[in-house]
Amino acid sequence: MSEVERGGVDLARIERAVREILAAVGEDPDREGLSETPARVARMYAELFSGLKADPKLHLKKFFTERYDEVVLVRDISFHSVCEHHLLPFLGRAHIGYVPDGKVIGLSKLARVVEVVSRRPQVQERMTEQIANLLETELGAKGVAVVVEAEHTCMTIRGVRKPGSLCITSAMKGIFRSNLSSRSEIMQLINGRNRG
Repeated sequence: MSEVERGGVDLARIERAVREILAAVGEDPDREGLSETPARVARMYAELFSGLKADPKLHLKKFFTERYDEVVLVRDISFHSVCEHHLLPFLGRAHIGYVPDGKVIGLSKLARVVEVVSRRPQVQERMTEQIANLLETELGAKGVAVVVEAEHTCMTIRGVRKPGSLCITSAMKGIFRSNLSSRSEIMQLINGRNRG
């Protein structure tokens, strides 16, 4: 893979931009500790934003036929993403539940969807909704629930500086949106006493 372009990312252009930022804040981009920083940052951005060139639907193509119509939940899927407003990371966990309608998907595929969608400049609200919409469309499930909780460094290390603050977003589709008891069940499973 070329160092000029990795995954559709123009590494040389990022390197030039990082050198400019370092100079703009009063640093010497040529000093020993910083001389390789622009290249490191360019490679980092190629990795952090790899989801821009990836299609999460690819992970939802293989199903297994099962006569199962109760909740399937994968809880505590760790992720990290980058806030598009400040280009700072937000990190947390996604919880994904669904009620199958004749077909189930491998559990790791749910984690792979989170991985692809989170590897983009993002806001948590959009990320939550994108994951839920993908699963509803591709799985044809009776219901989909996605809850995402994350700590945003754009509010913990700058600005208001409130470490430990969590943002929690949810997207409910199908029976989790229309049926209060189904919604209550999935939230109890997500927030169950075994967490910790």
